Amino acid sequence: MIVTTKKLFEAAYGKYAIGAYNINNLEQTMGLFRGNLDSKSPFIIQISKGARSYTHKLMLEGLIFSAEKVFPEAVFAVHLDHGDEETCYDCINSGFYSSVMIDASHESFEKNVEITKRVVDAAHAKGLVVEAELGQLGGVEEHVKVDEANAKLTDPKQAKEFVKLTGVDSLACAIGTSHGAFKFSGSQGLHFDVLAQIQKEIPGTPLVMHGSSSVPQEEVERINAAGGELKGAKGVDADQFKRAAELGVTKINIDTDGRLVWTRVHREFFRDKPAEFDLRPIGKVFMTEYAKFIADKNVKLGSAGHLDEVRKLVS
Repeated sequence: MIVTTKKLFEAAYGKYAIGAYNINNLEQTMGLFRGNLDSKSPFIIQISKGARSYTHKLMLEGLIFSAEKVFPEAVFAVHLDHGDEETCYDCINSGFYSSVMIDASHESFEKNVEITKRVVDAAHAKGLVVEAELGQLGGVEEHVKVDEANAKLTDPKQAKEFVKLTGVDSLACAIGTSHGAFKFSGSQGLHFDVLAQIQKEIPGTPLVMHGSSSVPQEEVERINAAGGELKGAKGVDADQFKRAAELGVTKINIDTDGRLVWTRVHREFFRDKPAEFDLRPIGKVFMTEYAKFIADKNVKLGSAGHLDEVRKLVS
């Protein structure tokens, strides 16, 4: 069952966070649905601008439509991740997405407000939900690239003004995370003091954490042992998700970790079976491993076990 992110946020706010997982292909889609059902979790499927052009946007939409029929008990939203204005309008008019993210965080505050307001007006006219970003995360994500030195934490006072001026439904905040597998050095971590002030300024507004993959060191070590060269990769401590959820973070984006699972599975498989050339055996291994990864992540997010409760609320 496809629902809006607004419905999911109403159920989760202040209690747990909904996992928002990016997909690009069949194997990720199957593993994602299986993992969320195994852990009895509502979830958000994220499709990025890059994923829509990887093959063709209709291919991904077709996979999700099919998965909804194969797994009718699933409750999820379909969300555009890090869209520019043109892509947002395309998704709004497609009739397929339940929410979109407009990312104009690299623009000035005034320009960000202007662009976001246009997208909000267009989306709300069709019953869709909008996420926007204020502040700047380090790293590279689609059309936005920010060096670590230029990353900016979200200003709580600006957050209040931004939500008031745009009417946006949820807000992605920069609180110390970054995109990619190399998020932190030394003792850096999440700025819970900033997050608490943002929640105080805009109570009840669902907050979003981007760049929140944990970059499990076991995955990194296994990748490197199988020929990889991921040195210094470090992510967000998953044990911090619960505290973030209590402070209004209702959606947590996970992408890099899924890529690490894909890389580890494929490197180890072909290392151990160098004569193999059939894509299906390794695809089956990945679907199983990805489902386990999703289920474990949902336990950390606190969303595990809430599927039946959410289904009643949205039905």
